[in-house]
Amino acid sequence: MTSATSSAAPSPLTTSNMAASVREKQTVALRRMLNFNAPPLKNTAAEPVWKVLIYDRFGQDIISPLLSVKELRDMGITLHLLLHSDRDPIPDVPAIYFVMPTEENIDRICQDLRNQLYESYYLNFISAISRSKLEDIASAALAANAVTQVTKVFDQYLNFITLEDDMFILCHQNKELISYHAINRADIQDTDMEAIMDTIVDSLFCFFVTLGAVPIIRCPRGNAAEMVAVVSSLSNCNSPMELFPGPDTHSFQRPLFVLADRNVDMATPLHHTWTYQALIHDVLDFHLNRVMMEEGAGAEPPPTGARPKKKSRKTYDLTSADKFWQKHKGSPFPEVAESVQEELDTYRAQEDEVKRLKSIMGLEGEDEGAISMLSDNTAKLTSAVSSLPELLEKKRLIDLHTNVATAVLDHIKSRKLDVYFEYEEKLMSKSTLDKSLLDIISDPDAGTPEDKMRLFLIFYITAQQVPSESDLEQYKKALTDVGCDLSPLNYIKQWKAFTKMAATTNYGNSGVKPMGLFSRVMNTGSQFVMEGVKNLVVKQHNLPVTRILDNLMEMKSHPETDDYRYFDPKMLRGSESSIPRNKNPFQEAIVFVVGGGNYIEYQNLVDYAKSKQGKKVVYGCSELFNAAQFIKQLSQLGQK
Repeated sequence: MTSATSSAAPSPLTTSNMAASVREKQTVALRRMLNFNAPPLKNTAAEPVWKVLIYDRFGQDIISPLLSVKELRDMGITLHLLLHSDRDPIPDVPAIYFVMPTEENIDRICQDLRNQLYESYYLNFISAISRSKLEDIASAALAANAVTQVTKVFDQYLNFITLEDDMFILCHQNKELISYHAINRADIQDTDMEAIMDTIVDSLFCFFVTLGAVPIIRCPRGNAAEMVAVVSSLSNCNSPMELFPGPDTHSFQRPLFVLADRNVDMATPLHHTWTYQALIHDVLDFHLNRVMMEEGAGAEPPPTGARPKKKSRKTYDLTSADKFWQKHKGSPFPEVAESVQEELDTYRAQEDEVKRLKSIMGLEGEDEGAISMLSDNTAKLTSAVSSLPELLEKKRLIDLHTNVATAVLDHIKSRKLDVYFEYEEKLMSKSTLDKSLLDIISDPDAGTPEDKMRLFLIFYITAQQVPSESDLEQYKKALTDVGCDLSPLNYIKQWKAFTKMAATTNYGNSGVKPMGLFSRVMNTGSQFVMEGVKNLVVKQHNLPVTRILDNLMEMKSHPETDDYRYFDPKMLRGSESSIPRNKNPFQEAIVFVVGGGNYIEYQNLVDYAKSKQGKKVVYGCSELFNAAQFIKQLSQLGQK
């Protein structure tokens, strides 16, 4: 057994800076781990070595967005089991473990060694394991006479979850421990805050090890983001340089790492949205790239007296291999509905062509016309049949997006989400409002109590002048009458009184353009009955986090970012300065929001990066929440 851990930092081959996406790098690291920490051999006809994968919930969450069950099988993983499940011995098979180095997990691994469950053990820790815990494993291996079976122990530095080429989150399990609520609660102790910071920094350290780059760190003063930056720069100072191999350690162009605090923009996470991915996250059960839906259950209740349908739960994976998803996840919803309909029409035409060819091939009689038609059509049918698997996969994806988009549309129509989106955009861009806020709050047909609360909080957060006490009482009464819980407002009132940010936060000249009625989607033959839904197109504008990034990436002088701190983890400890030494604009940046992020912000950064040729931006956050989950946290903070 190796007495100390080997570090499985990425090999220089995989660290050609951010050119390879973080998703590719993390996938390469996982494939390597599943091949007993050796680079997988390409193009070999040899059968893979059959093995068992044992992971905890953290390991499962890291692997599932990146590798499908089929891909695991192709790498020789016959079984993948949770560490704390009841597992039968499989004495002639090697086991690869991928777990966090927690007390509980180490105890269970020691128990597996005692019970001699597997032929050999490859122990991979998601985060670095401490010396004392390593000694516990060594003692258990000695006691169980299994020293030779523990083949390798590795620190993988993979303690983060990649959801997109340019997006990552820290964790899905135990996320409440580093949530906005946890960081901002009034009774937080210093020791609690230190534990939160250590958890966040450990994951960020893993992220940069996997990326193979030491960044330049910029952060605001006086909040959680600053604390993360200070701890990060110190932990980077103390880390062995072999964890950051590859050319970029000495190259001139290092990535910029911007730490932002959720408090810089509280309106965006509450905002009703209009793009496909963000809408799915807002109205459906969507996490780790998987949508869970109840089949046959729209947003509308069954007619009175009718028996409710039995609901079956269905899951859909929205992956990088799905071309439709990759192309349209950031598109406005009406455009998505139109594109799904077009795909459906194209598919039906192809399907009809195959049917037509089949019926011609079935021609009877020996007349010459039939024979000549046969020879012409044989080639066509052969090509049609060979494209059948492709056609079936296309059909699966069309069905998936038809079901998901229909479920989203049900919510838009039953809750008037288009009205909310348009009104909030006007509030955030300080445009003229066409109807009073009280009217929308009091309208029984417009949205749920939560929709109304979100709208009111955005109004309150973005208002230059806080409403007078008598106006506020009137709003509170209207909100209470429609069934709203006022706890989130209690917290936002305190937050606005304490923070100067709210008054200065500028949401750009956002606004929306109504585009008239839909063209193809309004046709009666369409799957999507869009009647009554506004066809809105979002105007490109930078949200606060994007604007902060732009100032720092382009080295612009701006009151918002001029006093941001500057850290270079490669310089000696304590040499922080606010004067950037790097005078050139950055080509690559990572923005990380401490306290939680959302798909609206992510999409805004994607659009920004597209408009800047050659620039790469990655978005990360401590947790990914939708408005409902964020309101719940605000409500806990505001309870009296």
